[in-house]
Amino acid sequence: MRAFAAVTGAYWAFTVTDGALRMLVLLHFHELGYGPVTLAFLFLLYEVLGVATNFVGGRLGSRVGLNRTLYAGLSIQVVALLLLSLQNPDWAEAASVVFVMSTQALSGVAKDLTKLSAKSAVKVVAPADEAGSTLFRWVAILTGSKNALKGVGFFVGGALLSTVGFANGLRLMAVVLVVVLLAVTVSLRVDIGRSKSPAPFGSLLSTSGAINRLAGARVFLFAARDLWFVVALPVFLTEELGWSFSATGGFLAAWVIGYGMVQSLAPRLLARGRGREASLAAQWSAVLASVAGLMTAALVVGLPATPVVIGGLVVFGLAFAVASAVHSFLILAYADEDVASEVGFYYSANAVGRLLGTLLSGVTYLVGGLEVSLLLATGFLVISWVVSRRLPPLSVGQAGTSLRC
Repeated sequence: MRAFAAVTGAYWAFTVTDGALRMLVLLHFHELGYGPVTLAFLFLLYEVLGVATNFVGGRLGSRVGLNRTLYAGLSIQVVALLLLSLQNPDWAEAASVVFVMSTQALSGVAKDLTKLSAKSAVKVVAPADEAGSTLFRWVAILTGSKNALKGVGFFVGGALLSTVGFANGLRLMAVVLVVVLLAVTVSLRVDIGRSKSPAPFGSLLSTSGAINRLAGARVFLFAARDLWFVVALPVFLTEELGWSFSATGGFLAAWVIGYGMVQSLAPRLLARGRGREASLAAQWSAVLASVAGLMTAALVVGLPATPVVIGGLVVFGLAFAVASAVHSFLILAYADEDVASEVGFYYSANAVGRLLGTLLSGVTYLVGGLEVSLLLATGFLVISWVVSRRLPPLSVGQAGTSLRC
C-alpha cells in the first residue's frame, strides 16, 4: 500500500502539470497566431516519442524496477518545463516550432515513463489475497483520478497563462515537481515491478494474442478521440463559437474532470457485466461510433452547432470513460508475470493512436472543419469495434480479477 500510494501520488502531481502544459502551449501559441496544423505539429513529437518510450520503458522497468522509471519520468519533465520557459515570442515561427516540438518530445518521454510506472504498479502491488476483488476498482480509481486531475491541469494551465504568464507558469510547475520527486524518492525505497524473465528488447509484439488484439483496438479508440478533441475542438470553440481562451480551457477542464469521475465509477456501473469484460469493450466502441456518427450528421444537416457539440461531447465523454476503464482493466487481467513489458507494449499502441489522432486533428479541421474530424473519428471507432469483437473471454484465473467491486 505504501508503494502504491507513493507511485500514485507522484502520478497525480505529474498529471496536473501535464494537463496544464498542454493547455498552456495550445492557448499561448494560438494567441500568437499559429494555425491548427501548426498547433498539431507542436505536439507531434510528444506523441511520436510516446510510442518508443512505452515500448522501451516497459522492458526497462521489468529489468531495473518501476520506481526507477518513475524517477526518470519526473526528472525529465522538470527539464522539459525549464527549457520551454526559455522560448521567446520574438523568435521566427519555424524556430519556435522546432524548439517547442523538441521540448514536447521530452515531456512525452516523461509522461509515458511516469504513466507506465504507475499503471504497472497496480498489478504488481495489489494484495495477493484480494487482487481478484480489487484490481478493477484500483485500476478504475487510478485511471479515473488521473483523467480528472488532467482536467484540473487544463484549468491550471489557463489560470497560469492569465495570471503569471507562460514562462513563469512553466517554472512554477517545475519547482512543484522537484518537491514531488524528492518526496517520492524518500518514501519509495523498494524495487517494484522487476521480472524474473523479462521480454527481450527485440520482440515487437506481445506473445499474447489477446493483448495484441486489445492493443489494436486501443490504437483506433484513442485515435478517434484525439482526432477531434486535441486541436479541432478547442479551435472550433474559439473560432466558430467565439468562446474566450479561459472559457475554452475551463470547459475542457470540466469535461475531462467529469470523464475521470465516470471512469472511477466504472466498476459499479458495470457490476452486472462480471465475466463479460471482453464483450463490453466491443459494445462500448459501438456506442461511441454511434455518438460520433450522429454528431457528424447533425452538423452536416445544419442543426445548431452549440447544443450538438456540447451535448454530444458530454455523451461521448461518458461512453469513452467506461470504454477506457474496461480497456485498462483488460490489459492487466491479460498480462502475465512480466507486467511492465506487457503494459509498456499496450501503451505504446495507445501512443500510436494518440499520434495518429493528433496529427489528423489539425489536418482534418483545416480541410473540412469539425464535421470532417468527427466523420473520420466515426470510422476509426467502427474499426475499434471490429477488432474488439475478437477479444477472447477471460480465463477462470483472469476472470477472478473481474468486476467484484
